[in-house]
Amino acid sequence: MTASSPALLELARRYGVAAEFDDWTGRRTAVAESTLVAVLEALGVPAGTEQERVDALAAHDRQYWQRSLPPIVLGRAAVASSFWVHVTHGDPVELTLFLEDGTERSGLRQLENNRPPYDLGDRLVGEATFELPAHLPLGYHRLRLRVGEFDTETPVVISPATLDLPARLGRRRSWGLAVQLYSVRSKNSWGTGDLTDLTDLAVWSAAEHGAGFILVNPLHAAAPTAPMEPSPYLPTSRRFGSPLYLRVEAIPEFAAVRHRGRIRALRTALNRHADRDATIDRDAAWQAKRTALEQVYRVERSAGREMAYAAYRARQGRSLEDFAIWCALAERYGADWHGWPHALQHPANPEVAAFAAADPQAVDFHRWVQWLLDEQLTVAQATAVQAGMELGVMSDLAVGVDPDGADAWALQDVLALGVTAGAPPDEFNQLGQDWSQPPWRPDRLAEQAYEPFRAVVNMALRHSGGVRIDHIIGMFRLWWIPKGAAPTEGTYVRYDHDAMIGIIALEAHRAGALVVGEDLGTVEPWVRDYLRERGLFGTSILWFESEESGGPLPAERWREYCLSSVTTHDLPPTPGYLAGEHVRLRERLGLLTRPADQELAADRTAQAAWLDELRRVGLLGPDPDTDQIVSALYRYLGRTPSKLLALSLADAVGEVRTQNQPGTTDEYPNWRIPLAGPDGRRILLEEVFADPRAAALCDVMASITARPDRDRM
Repeated sequence: MTASSPALLELARRYGVAAEFDDWTGRRTAVAESTLVAVLEALGVPAGTEQERVDALAAHDRQYWQRSLPPIVLGRAAVASSFWVHVTHGDPVELTLFLEDGTERSGLRQLENNRPPYDLGDRLVGEATFELPAHLPLGYHRLRLRVGEFDTETPVVISPATLDLPARLGRRRSWGLAVQLYSVRSKNSWGTGDLTDLTDLAVWSAAEHGAGFILVNPLHAAAPTAPMEPSPYLPTSRRFGSPLYLRVEAIPEFAAVRHRGRIRALRTALNRHADRDATIDRDAAWQAKRTALEQVYRVERSAGREMAYAAYRARQGRSLEDFAIWCALAERYGADWHGWPHALQHPANPEVAAFAAADPQAVDFHRWVQWLLDEQLTVAQATAVQAGMELGVMSDLAVGVDPDGADAWALQDVLALGVTAGAPPDEFNQLGQDWSQPPWRPDRLAEQAYEPFRAVVNMALRHSGGVRIDHIIGMFRLWWIPKGAAPTEGTYVRYDHDAMIGIIALEAHRAGALVVGEDLGTVEPWVRDYLRERGLFGTSILWFESEESGGPLPAERWREYCLSSVTTHDLPPTPGYLAGEHVRLRERLGLLTRPADQELAADRTAQAAWLDELRRVGLLGPDPDTDQIVSALYRYLGRTPSKLLALSLADAVGEVRTQNQPGTTDEYPNWRIPLAGPDGRRILLEEVFADPRAAALCDVMASITARPDRDRM
């Protein structure tokens, strides 16, 4: 049943809930009334009956007029903006801006506002509008309102009008490796790739082949219990990292551990197990690594190291405490906090503090592990830049978190319960996607001045010269699915993109970093223009770049401010894609909505069009083999104006298998495929460094970024 109640439609409009939308084919689709009601309920708005809707509209009006100042005031550098003030009708207003540098500004100019006062019952409330000056410094400021004896404050955020390119990059083009780090094991790592391996990859690609960055999968934390979640895009926390990526031997205190041979024996046994296992065993890796870390934890730290640890704890504050306590609780009661004793299900409850006080070492161990990660990430970024990279590490920020995990527990008051985030059906996922992640509540984010969101962005930029933001269109609108419903039964909920993109731009400016938005899928046309205006890069995947007619988009018409690549982690590596592996895999898993022979035929037609395009521009001869096609596809990226180009490490070594098949969980070993060559034999990092195929493709990337004028001819 579609929505017909004017009150329900108005309520949906006020809360940014779409009552209709255009699907991926351009067809206007009405949202079912049951979906609107469920989504509004997740926003704390009862809307099941007509009376509830009328009451909710009245409550929304009262809430707006009862607030003296907006929950946050947003501005851009060099652009004047405005904000409203509510006071008892006729009362004089005194406003003062307290800037981040300690200075004060008063005398803000009042603008015309002829809106009539609102009757709250006990008083009339008037609305005044004031101008936020155009040339305020960037940063996080405070605005104070004083009316007689009453005063209140609200945050003011001034973000860059446009995020400038990092100075180290300048106007040059740059290329980088795209790496699924966990899949790239070296002789000295612990069953999975780690931060020392990341550092070595950065040095190799920069010093030997001129790479300017290394794009790594999200390094977010997973729960410290078995079975560990394999997906880097379904973390327990986006504010902290996974200790699986630690290199134990790189911890300074390791040198003082007695019986270090026992730790090395643990690593040797783990790697033998990894050699025999067809997939990555994170549980075995963490069990061995945790045993080793416990021995290092018992080593007494020097005075300087103790001060560094104390400084880290002070910087991270309450968020680190909550995360460490959650980890200790998860080890005691399991990784799903919904099943814990009721008194422990909210971080503010006194029973949670009592638990932490009763076992301080269990909590401190997880604080300490995060400090070590912070240190090793610092080393990775510094070493990458010293090796010659303009950007260094480019981190990856996942779109959400595990509903049963640490962030969902600590931030539950800011997340929407009763719904999950996902994506509507599109050409490549025709059943839609349910990511099982609780989305931010736009209203609660605003009430908390976006502090939880700012913390997530700050962490992503802390050790990197750039960040890729997964599904950045979720900063504009996100597909909400009522729990228990199919992905097709969701709807869009709008966010304040000016606030969220503004905070991203400000944090990136302060970090001297670049921001890449993954803007694939169903995107409103104006969104890409807005992101470009604010200085954020987009994303282009060769196979998806097409004209309206369906043919390949000529290279000269690709976007300039873009990270362009041939493939992505949600598709097979290019050799597998060329073989139609993505179609055959979806057929085996029952994910196709039309016969496989039709899908394969359509895929062959699309690939043939791209091969014709490669021949048209002189990059491919007759009867090419797979390696020649892959090389030509990457050379084609050099014909585009895109400033950033990415080479998949899987493509570089000739891997065939995909890392992830969207729409599946255990049906396919997602995120558990160790890096291998075209013959399926596992490749260690040391072999990558000596692989002629990898060197050849890296040199292709170096040539097309070092001589752009020639390559665009």
